[in-house]
Amino acid sequence: MGVQKFRSIEEMNKAPVPESRGSGSDFERFLRHCARWWAISPKYYPRGVFKFRTMEEAQKAREKHLPLK
Repeated sequence: MGVQKFRSIEEMNKAPVPESRGSGSDFERFLRHCARWWAISPKYYPRGVFKFRTMEEAQKAREKHLPLK
């Protein structure tokens, strides 16, 4: 959508309201974005706070609960 310039308020009020040319409304686009997010987000979030003694222990817990890679 381009930028429109007006010389007066009356000219601006007479101009037609531009409509989006995309496929669907902004709300439909938002819903598609949400569906995409839920498809790639982790399905399980462990509750609580965890303390680990070593990095290896922390990595094992991460791989167990978040197998993304």
